[in-house]
Amino acid sequence: MREQAPEAVREALDRLYHAESRRILAILIRLLGNIDTAEDALQDAFAAAARQWPEQGIPANPRSWLISTGRFKAIDTLRRRSRFDSRLPALAAELRAAEDPSAQLLEAVPDDRLRLIFTCCHPALPAEARPALTLREVCGLTTEEIARAFLSRPTAIAQRIVRAKAKIREARIPYQLPSEEELPERLEAVLQVIYLVFNEGYSTTSGDSLTRADLAGEAIRLGRLLVDLLPQPEAIGLLALMLLQESRRAARSTREGDLVLLEDQDRSLWNRELIAEGIGLVERALSAVRIGPYTLQASIAAVHASAPVAEATDWAKIVELYTLLLQIEPSPVVELNRAVAVAMRDGPQSGLDLIDAILARGELADYHLAHSARAELCRRLGRTPDARASLTRALALTRQEPERRFLRKRLQELG
Repeated sequence: MREQAPEAVREALDRLYHAESRRILAILIRLLGNIDTAEDALQDAFAAAARQWPEQGIPANPRSWLISTGRFKAIDTLRRRSRFDSRLPALAAELRAAEDPSAQLLEAVPDDRLRLIFTCCHPALPAEARPALTLREVCGLTTEEIARAFLSRPTAIAQRIVRAKAKIREARIPYQLPSEEELPERLEAVLQVIYLVFNEGYSTTSGDSLTRADLAGEAIRLGRLLVDLLPQPEAIGLLALMLLQESRRAARSTREGDLVLLEDQDRSLWNRELIAEGIGLVERALSAVRIGPYTLQASIAAVHASAPVAEATDWAKIVELYTLLLQIEPSPVVELNRAVAVAMRDGPQSGLDLIDAILARGELADYHLAHSARAELCRRLGRTPDARASLTRALALTRQEPERRFLRKRLQELG
């Protein structure tokens, strides 16, 4: 190793943190057996790299260096604290005697983050805490980002995460994949987490970008691992859904980053390889005896993907699929999506009546997409004041800048 400029080291560390920090954290949790200890070790390792790498140079295997450094930093911290807690010296000795982590990176378990997801989705944890904890620990989303994904308050999400981590520690929940018998019952929560991660990557809840390719790619990668590990129909259906949605990424925004609606997208930009793989997975999932919500959503995405132009979309089929989805998984958001499909099949007034009924119940009063959908139907009906009011409400609710630009443009078009 040789001396390197501090600026080059900072850039390298930024790239490493962005690309590898969650993987390193997952490995440290496995090695140290405690989420809080591993989080501290991760930060200590990066801080040590920032001090040492400008003089010593960037190591040949930066990830292994950070893992080893984090591990030994944690052991040293435990030793310093040992005079306050009689249990810590034995724990420090146990960790130091364990096999060097560099030899464990390629062990049989396919992915430490997948193992961490199953740990965060343990049945002993409250159901509402599992996705929040996993999004925080596995994917590094902030509390605010998770709160927006759940349409909740950041303080409430923070409390869920703190309580869940305490439960893992107090109940000594092991950091390991469940047994073959336990896997199916744990699958639903894991699928929900992966889908939430993908959604945040496919359409970010806030910020300057419409999408976050890193999160969407991570969700797809975890989805593939999960299908390899547990090829259940709904895992296959979720992977199909993510691939079909991801196939449209290049067409969903302009070069300037502005939002392009589905009906206006250049379909020549759609990724045909992902579409072919996704449709094949949909057909595989539909062959199951029972069809679940992810498979139905993937089927809807497949109908869109199969239409060569927007006008050729089989909206009757989409309404039928949304009707089935509502039966097995009632949700005001699904109801909203079905209303939009009804508008495309039967005309804007039919869809508007359904959306007004949903909003009258108050369930989606703070959901910006409900108001923007209502605005579009009012616009098509020539109800300009109503369209303007709904656009204004949607604009007040959204924090994503490309969506805000789109809504402002629509308002300007209305005069």
